[in-house]
Amino acid sequence: MISRHDKSAGAVQVHRALLPQLIAEASATPDVECCGLLAGRDGVISALLPARQGAPRASTYEIAPAELFSFFRRMRDEHLEHLGIYHSHPRGDNSPSESDVALAYYPEAAYFIISPRPDAPRPVRAFRIADGRWSELVIDLV
Repeated sequence: MISRHDKSAGAVQVHRALLPQLIAEASATPDVECCGLLAGRDGVISALLPARQGAPRASTYEIAPAELFSFFRRMRDEHLEHLGIYHSHPRGDNSPSESDVALAYYPEAAYFIISPRPDAPRPVRAFRIADGRWSELVIDLV
């Protein structure tokens, strides 16, 4: 069961060039979930690390362990902080699904969910997911 806080969990700072990149990636594979990591410095997300998607399906995402290890090595080498995780929801609402909540292993990360649908009112949304609960974050563009 998904429980939700009605109050915002705060805000996440994102470099303004990143949102169009997220939308473009989700739109490039509109029938399959895209996914990857988000990184940056000083709490500002500025780098997109797209994954090859270990389980290319329309209703789930997975980053292969070797690729995940490679991403964390790259972040360490480039002195970047792991600040978020993103994936798309090709069908339906871009709010956390039950499996998104169950598989949220990084409580400090911002979870971005992108909708590739052209009619999506908010194609990019961010959430804090921890302890089986989620709340939406305000996205501050910098």
